[in-house]
Amino acid sequence: MNLGRNLARVVALSAAFAMAPVAAQAQNFINVLTGGTAGVYYPLGVAISKVLSDKIKDVRPSVQATKASVENLNLLQAGKGEIAFTLGDSLAQGWKGDADAGFRGKLDKLRVVGAIYPNYIQIVASKESGIKTLADLKGKRLSVGAPKSGTELNARAILAAAGIKYENLGKVEYLPFAESVELIKNRQLDATLQSAGLGVASIKDLANSVEIVVVEIPADVVTKAGPPFQAGVIPANTYQGQTANVSAALVQNYLVTRSDLSEDAVYNMTKAIFDNIPDLIAAHAAARSIKLETAGKNSPVPLHPGAAKYFKEKGVGG
Repeated sequence: MNLGRNLARVVALSAAFAMAPVAAQAQNFINVLTGGTAGVYYPLGVAISKVLSDKIKDVRPSVQATKASVENLNLLQAGKGEIAFTLGDSLAQGWKGDADAGFRGKLDKLRVVGAIYPNYIQIVASKESGIKTLADLKGKRLSVGAPKSGTELNARAILAAAGIKYENLGKVEYLPFAESVELIKNRQLDATLQSAGLGVASIKDLANSVEIVVVEIPADVVTKAGPPFQAGVIPANTYQGQTANVSAALVQNYLVTRSDLSEDAVYNMTKAIFDNIPDLIAAHAAARSIKLETAGKNSPVPLHPGAAKYFKEKGVGG
């Protein structure tokens, strides 16, 4: 009888020890959810992956190209990523569970790591299309980003504020950045709306291939769109052929994680990222806008306790 009980105990302990390394190993994987490879999220995600690998012992980061904000948040909620990029408006909508924005219910596992750089809503047309203003988009062929992506949600908001509905356009394409650019080069599309950091590779590629017009988004349209949109400026010469400053709308980007990750794990990730901002700038100029002083403040979703600990240590808590 005792022999049977002892044998059962040995078997149970053996199973526990066998499982322990697997569980420990699983916690060492950090999947970084980004966006399309022609955008800003992806190269910055690669830079973050390298920083995490270099600065945190025994972690194994990976980088996943995605459809960006909305998909990233849904993947996080499902436990299929550890850190993700997202636009602030998508983050707020995911937290609320906005079905129209692409969320089936409230994403209650989301927690913020920190604010990073702003996205500029950049509307770029081929010069030969004749598009010079937002009103000129009516009757033209426009790509607004992947369906219910962060970019497409931005497109809806900005066009609505300008009094333009999708049905007013000649044709609406729901395409990622690189595909949109290729269609404009081939004269199958007139313009593309891309929500990204300044100097995004896709628009640089387009400007180097055909003559472009960067379409102004006037301050009154931004005001009508309301928070989280803010007025901004795309500086002259950001893209080839763009010789003057152009008024634009911008919205903040965030790095987000899951509530079920440990405080220590998220503290280490946050510290690695924000202690090494120069490494991110080397990957993409958009990272120049990352400010430690404001990274932990005014987020639409609570900070993860691990991130809050880091910002408190730095004296820049929310």
